[in-house]
Amino acid sequence: MRKILSRAFLAQSVLRVAPRLLGKFLVRRFRGKERACLITEVEAYDGPGDLACHGAKGRTKRNEVMFGEAGRWYVYLVHGLYSMLNIITGSQGYPAGILVRGVEGIEGPGRLTKALHIGRALNGKKAVKKGGLWTEDRGFKVRSSQIKRTPRIGVDYAGKVWVKKPYRFILKVKKINRPTGGPITLI
Repeated sequence: MRKILSRAFLAQSVLRVAPRLLGKFLVRRFRGKERACLITEVEAYDGPGDLACHGAKGRTKRNEVMFGEAGRWYVYLVHGLYSMLNIITGSQGYPAGILVRGVEGIEGPGRLTKALHIGRALNGKKAVKKGGLWTEDRGFKVRSSQIKRTPRIGVDYAGKVWVKKPYRFILKVKKINRPTGGPITLI
């Protein structure tokens, strides 16, 4: 079963969507080839009250897409070198998004975007096949006991309260079993 995640799914609160992205697939079509990667790590950024969120200081040219409709990509550069990939969630006008930090076999958001050829050209684009980057549900089930919550990485600037929020979600597994033609299971 392959089902592209709907805008309705993504229009829910960021803290509801973030853990549910674990076990979904980030799919990239680039130069005629398609690559699907199991999402294993994400971080939530929850609106203007969240001092680690780019939307905390209001709307700017850089973060404009965060204030738009759910289901669009927010891609920005860090230190002028690394593209960061976020999917916008929640209600239009409320800046919330989820940073995709890791997929199966690739840890780190900069490594992920480099490996999947994701750059600023995708900023503001819809997460649909036509755009070349989307998320899919392939029927892979993740139990809450398989999710680890920790504070986000690299948000020291957000102050004591926000730096400690457990808004990072990690799929904790020992092994992902990928039998040929069969369902994927966590071990």
